Amino acid sequence: MSRKTPKSLSTLAFRPGGPLAALAGRAAATASLADQLRTGLPPALGRQLRSANLREDGTLVVLAASSAWAARLRFEADALFAAARRLTPAVTRVEVKVAGPGAPQDA
Repeated sequence: MSRKTPKSLSTLAFRPGGPLAALAGRAAATASLADQLRTGLPPALGRQLRSANLREDGTLVVLAASSAWAARLRFEADALFAAARRLTPAVTRVEVKVAGPGAPQDA
């Protein structure tokens, strides 16, 4: 009886076309989108943008560090929309939300 050699977890998890590889790619795209949006904001405000995600319906969801920073980001919604449209023409609107308590402090 032959025994198969066990494969490493990284080989199984991140094989091309695998579910975790797709998830890792989506996470990288989300981080990149947030980074690119931050560059179009004043530095103090950009540091308060915790994350950004593009939904399938074209809604750009931006997470702010607090309700006060969310209000400031809402004032910049037009600039965020324009910057997002330059990156991805699929953006149809911008929605700003407050990040939950578990959100990273330095993005």
